[in-house]
Amino acid sequence: MFVLISLSLLSGVFFYVEAVKWGMNAKYWAALALVIGPFVFPLFGIARHIHWRRAVGFNNLMVEA
Repeated sequence: MFVLISLSLLSGVFFYVEAVKWGMNAKYWAALALVIGPFVFPLFGIARHIHWRRAVGFNNLMVEA
């Protein structure tokens, strides 16, 4: 039980920091990670991609090295 609580707390901190770095709603992602834990990662990845696409535009080509 202690491991699950610790994992949720660490996930909350991790997703809070990542949301701040990407300019997303940090409190929302921290709260969601506290409840669900590390299972938020796929949702966060998709939301981060959508957030980035809205900022850059959907018709722009981005080539990463």
